[in-house]
Amino acid sequence: MSINIRRGVYNAFFGILSQIITLGISIVIPRLVLVNLGSEVNGFLQSISSIFTYLTLLEAGVGKATRQALYKPLAEDDKREINAILAATNKFYTRTGYIYLLAVTIFALIYALFIKTSIPRYVVIIVIFLTGGSSVLSYFVQGKYRILMEAEGKSYILTNISTVSSIAFSIAKILLLVYGFGVIAIQGVFFFFAVLQMLFIVIYIKRLYKWIDYKKMNPDFEAISQSNYVLLHQITGMIFDNTDVLLLTVMLGLKTVSVYSMYATFYNIIKTAVNTISYSYSYALGQIFNTDKKLFAKLHDVYELYNMAITFALICILNIFILPFMTLYTDGVTDINYIDRYLPILFTTVYLLSNGRASSGLVIDFAQHFEQTKWRAILEATINIVVSIIGIYFFGIYGALLGTIVALLYRANDMILYASKLMRRSCWITYRRWGCNAILFVLITMLSNRFLPEMQSYVIMLGWAVVIGLIVFIVFITANSMLEPDTSLYVVRWIKNKYLKKRGKK
Repeated sequence: MSINIRRGVYNAFFGILSQIITLGISIVIPRLVLVNLGSEVNGFLQSISSIFTYLTLLEAGVGKATRQALYKPLAEDDKREINAILAATNKFYTRTGYIYLLAVTIFALIYALFIKTSIPRYVVIIVIFLTGGSSVLSYFVQGKYRILMEAEGKSYILTNISTVSSIAFSIAKILLLVYGFGVIAIQGVFFFFAVLQMLFIVIYIKRLYKWIDYKKMNPDFEAISQSNYVLLHQITGMIFDNTDVLLLTVMLGLKTVSVYSMYATFYNIIKTAVNTISYSYSYALGQIFNTDKKLFAKLHDVYELYNMAITFALICILNIFILPFMTLYTDGVTDINYIDRYLPILFTTVYLLSNGRASSGLVIDFAQHFEQTKWRAILEATINIVVSIIGIYFFGIYGALLGTIVALLYRANDMILYASKLMRRSCWITYRRWGCNAILFVLITMLSNRFLPEMQSYVIMLGWAVVIGLIVFIVFITANSMLEPDTSLYVVRWIKNKYLKKRGKK
């Protein structure tokens, strides 16, 4: 387990570092886009980004199925089976690359012809091809390698490569915006750095994974046979993240998409940060699930308790400061109003409900119960789409979020109940944790709104954010630890044993 622990620490550390850098980039660049190119172009970029996320569904099923299938042979160091699984995955990715290219072409034509915008059609088509081009190449070259590295716990390497590429692209993007270049030049630079990032990954694999020889193996299609059912679950996740933007694009226009995306950007940063921390050890949990169910049950309690505490703490901090920040951030932008006191409430509800099912989702994934739960995923997607369309018609931008909340209320509860049955434990353990954190969240938010002064500058806001942030984190972690002493003591004993073991070796 020492290797697992070390890789988990690397995954968490570099993942958090990447998110800090991403946060800085996400603060600087969108404002430059708004000021230099306007809300419509910003909405356009956010819109096509959302739709391209949907196109990744072409590989989402086999990607996740492959990762789950690799856990067991990786734990047993069965290189022959690993190569057989990679051979099957490679065939799927090659076929998907051609389908993806066709999908990008169709998407570019439909968007240029049917979406109402003042942006020239040729610009729309070129930008869409530049945005999707790197993904087309990825299917043919390095998609299967990324999955292997993730399943082996080497996500930190992928994160580091991505972070360096993101920094370089962001610097180039800032310079292009400052010097008056348009959206085509910006996406051209994006394509260049995406290809460069891909080459680094391939070089890494060729040098350090010399035992990979999947081309001479008989593909193990049975190992990834659940990929179609996995796809249904991936569609559900994509709907939560992207249906709102797609429907708002069609029904209300790109400027409304810009408003929605500005709020979603910061909530997504928190979501990604939490996922980075929690999923840093998910590969290890996946391997333990297949080898030691008793140990997994203990680690699952630790994961759920502190993943929930961290999520509630981070969302609580964001909820307190999002409106003061948006007021300062959009100062001078007059083509649409970005300040809305109801949007943070709705976004907060979405992300807290989503987190409430995170640990349960992992259990279902590890058990590979994708086929058994396929109709539940379809129902969730249907609820989200139907309620969102009706909601947007009557309530505008709020309706999109209400549709996601209604769907989450159904599926989050369903997943908690289903996972509890798989683990043969009471579902009230998860509900109790969620309820306690929710009460704490409301109390802290009410107190902060009552006593915090008006934020008139970034410096004042940053100072208060640091102070309040530390207090909120300490309160959530301490409260959760006190409410479940057995789980917290297990963590303390585990840390002590590891520390004493290391000192003994010295």
